[in-house]
Amino acid sequence: MIQLIRHRTAQANSTARAIPEGGACRWRARDRAIGLIIFIFGTPVFAETEALLPVPSGQPVHLSDVLLDNNPGELWVRFRFIAPKIGSSVGRIGYDVATKDMEHLCQTLAIAYVAQHQLDPARVVVSLSDRPIEFGDAAPDATQFFEAYRLEQSQCIWEGL
Repeated sequence: MIQLIRHRTAQANSTARAIPEGGACRWRARDRAIGLIIFIFGTPVFAETEALLPVPSGQPVHLSDVLLDNNPGELWVRFRFIAPKIGSSVGRIGYDVATKDMEHLCQTLAIAYVAQHQLDPARVVVSLSDRPIEFGDAAPDATQFFEAYRLEQSQCIWEGL
């Protein structure tokens, strides 16, 4: 569950329902001027800048953005994380390990977020990037991993796209 103290959407007292026509609505989870509260396994963790999230690989991961996107013709909720240790070179965390981290983030963070904001998404997309990248920007030098899930009975079901 994530509760942002302040976000950069135009909706006051948001319950995460405002989705602009033809695009994603951004909720910045990282804003150096404010903090955020993240509930990890029922325990609130406060961070002034970035909160590292526990994942099975043990790599450092923090939430970058949550995007509400109806551009695919249905609501997709995109959880974008920064995971600076991912990559395909020796000593980096590869896709095979990162998929377990993405599933874990879906189960422990996305399900609670969707329930808290009373959303009914067709898909939840969890992405890891080795560096911050604006949504939709091309970054050929960056490593990015994506997984899509549908939510059923508080479970993330992998959707091989």
